[in-house]
Amino acid sequence: MARRRRNRHTRVAALAAGIVLTTSPVAAGAALGDAGDRAAPARIAEWVVDLDATGLRDLLARGQVTSVGLVKAYQARIDAYERAYADQPGVNAIIRRDPTAIADAARLDAERRKGRIRGPLHGIPLLIKDNYDTADMPTSSGSLALRHWRTADDAEQVARLRAAGAIVIAKTNMHEFASGIETISSLGGQTRNPYDQTRNPGGSSGGTGAGVAAGFGAAGLGSDTCGSIRSPAAHNSLVGLRPSQGLSSRDGIAPLSDTQDVGGPMAKSVSDIALILDATAGYDPDDPSTKASIGRIPRTYTATLNDKALVDARIGVFTDYLSTSAPAQTTTALVRAAAGDMAAQGATIIDLPAQPALMSALDGSSVFADEVERDLNRYLAAPGSRFPRSLARLEPPADIVTLADIVTSGQVTPTVLQRLKERLGGSTAPQDGYRQRLARRTEAQHLLHELLRDNDLDALVYPAVSQQAAPIGQPQAGLRICPLAANTGFPALTIPAGFTPDGMPVGVELLGRPFSEPTLLGLAFDYEQATHHRRPPKSTPPLNP
Repeated sequence: MARRRRNRHTRVAALAAGIVLTTSPVAAGAALGDAGDRAAPARIAEWVVDLDATGLRDLLARGQVTSVGLVKAYQARIDAYERAYADQPGVNAIIRRDPTAIADAARLDAERRKGRIRGPLHGIPLLIKDNYDTADMPTSSGSLALRHWRTADDAEQVARLRAAGAIVIAKTNMHEFASGIETISSLGGQTRNPYDQTRNPGGSSGGTGAGVAAGFGAAGLGSDTCGSIRSPAAHNSLVGLRPSQGLSSRDGIAPLSDTQDVGGPMAKSVSDIALILDATAGYDPDDPSTKASIGRIPRTYTATLNDKALVDARIGVFTDYLSTSAPAQTTTALVRAAAGDMAAQGATIIDLPAQPALMSALDGSSVFADEVERDLNRYLAAPGSRFPRSLARLEPPADIVTLADIVTSGQVTPTVLQRLKERLGGSTAPQDGYRQRLARRTEAQHLLHELLRDNDLDALVYPAVSQQAAPIGQPQAGLRICPLAANTGFPALTIPAGFTPDGMPVGVELLGRPFSEPTLLGLAFDYEQATHHRRPPKSTPPLNP
């Protein structure tokens, strides 16, 4: 994908102007002055744990809390739970805090008092994965090698969120260079699951997942090459969307694979996913793939949130992913129960037979190992990037940083360093195998389209991860599911489906046709409202102010 470093501020200003809503300055100012400043700290401490961004939006609109108050409450939770406390090792989800968060919140509060409301996310604090460019903070992809890496501007999705009034409270840890599923990095260390801090939070967007679950921000952004949004959502009792390829810009997201990468939201509710999509989805000339979104985005995704959406829906159970192994039995039972709940809401549930041709095509269609060197080097060469010259000089050429420089530096967590070494030269090697994998991807897309069409299905349902989060240091099983969406570009939405006997969250996933996000959000909202499975983790309770 092309990277452009010009006219960003002009485009963002235009976007902001397009979404500004007006309210009465007198009413807005009076509400904040009369009620917001008197909100009891204990109530705010509970709100930031219990409420989603949609609920916080309503409190802000009624003047019951200020954005400064929210930012301070989230920062207090990071202070309390990020590092070791009591008998817990700490969540360790944050790479760095945004030093301007309080000032940004104060500015947005001032706008609200004057009656200028940018939209539903005005004054809402969010978490951003550390592979999203932020002009005011380094973007390190979790790596010591890139700890001083600075970009010229924000990633497109970050810029759109800021224009919509969202506040970046912090950048989150990730599995280094998005090359793993347990969220460990040389810069951030091991992130832990707040539902059991001896277990991993999923990955690679595990810092965002654990951070949102622990109440470090109202919602957040992750990226997904093969399960990196959906796995942390499942393991942290969150909603996570891997959007259709081309729905939202990847410009300014450090890549693993241009073919498979997407960036998308993680949140406590389906309605929050809709709010974030409203701010971020759409065409961006810096990401040519988004041209496919033109004419396929609703005026607002919130209009699709219907608690009757499952009535007469047809949903296919993708039985290839319902493992009968002992470690997966609980997850399989919860997914079966989720399908039953959808049926109780009016859906027709169809058990699909095994799909050997589709599974075979998926098995041979992963291309991120072929593309990572090519795509990461393109990203690292973006105009305006700033970095230590000593890093660039490790390998030729001496004036830009490349994957080879990063590998030679050795400043990468050992397991990831080995993977990066194995991928060196992949982009310049003979490409016959790569072309075959791309062809298998096209085959998988056709077969998946046929499966949905021939069975007249609105969506497929299956587990997001077939086993609960593994203890730290043990391999995480159950992730062979991720290619169904990742290797085809179809959208997939993970929703909380309950908990295992160990108290660990399980997620159920809905997959639909490209750009069927409105349908998926409606189905998921109906299921969510009928079940209310999500509950916050006990290891990070509301603070006692």
